Amino acid sequence: MTSSSPAPGRLDVALDGNVVRVRIVNPARYNAMSLSMWEDLARALGEAGNREGARAVVLAGDGDRAFVSGADISEFASQRKDPGQVARYDAAVAGAMRALSACPLPVIAAIRGICMGGGMALALACDLRYCTQGSRFRMPAGRLGLGYAMEGLKRMRDTLGAARAADLFMTARTLDGQEAARIGLVQEAYAEDAFNEAVARRVGEVAGNAPLTLRAAKMALRHLAGEPSAPSAEAVDEAVRACFLSRDYQEGQQAFREKRQPVFTGS
Repeated sequence: MTSSSPAPGRLDVALDGNVVRVRIVNPARYNAMSLSMWEDLARALGEAGNREGARAVVLAGDGDRAFVSGADISEFASQRKDPGQVARYDAAVAGAMRALSACPLPVIAAIRGICMGGGMALALACDLRYCTQGSRFRMPAGRLGLGYAMEGLKRMRDTLGAARAADLFMTARTLDGQEAARIGLVQEAYAEDAFNEAVARRVGEVAGNAPLTLRAAKMALRHLAGEPSAPSAEAVDEAVRACFLSRDYQEGQQAFREKRQPVFTGS
């Protein structure tokens, strides 16, 4: 399936086996996100969570120059020039971030090249992040004079800690992939020539695990993070109980006894 939006930029969405792949396509602007792309991303994530047989979502940029360079500043003069437009734009961005977090499937960011501003925010809203060692990360809000929503700063603080979040936000300095891995911005950074194989291995590991277990864990992490739309403690407890009542729980035990890989069905 392909979701098209007015130029510049679009999202390409496709089911690859049991993985939903969402590709951000705006190469002329280093995959910067336009207003329509923010809105399309929220819809794409909502649809991905309901895809039969889907086990994970991978978010990536088109090509190898950029994951996402940020919001498309070139359209700010026309799409973000008065309070009403600012409110719509901010709601679209917040909606995309919340859709990444709320998607019941694990969401994995595969990062090559530039990942800055809104791109960093997108990556931080994903569950897992992998990058090339040469990737470049930056939070340049202080250089642009724009205000940054508290929800995004909270996510950065929760991931990196207050001291590192303050460093990145206040200095607007650039990090490479190796430093990003060292400070916990990404889980792992790989050499360029090993990146595709390494990420495919990690995605396969995630997609091969018990879906109900991962769903319950994601719900619990959202609740513990205090997200505005996070599941209640009761909902998390119910999701955990559902794991123990599932056929997958029986399959996991049997596979362990038989010393083989389990085959989970999500039921």
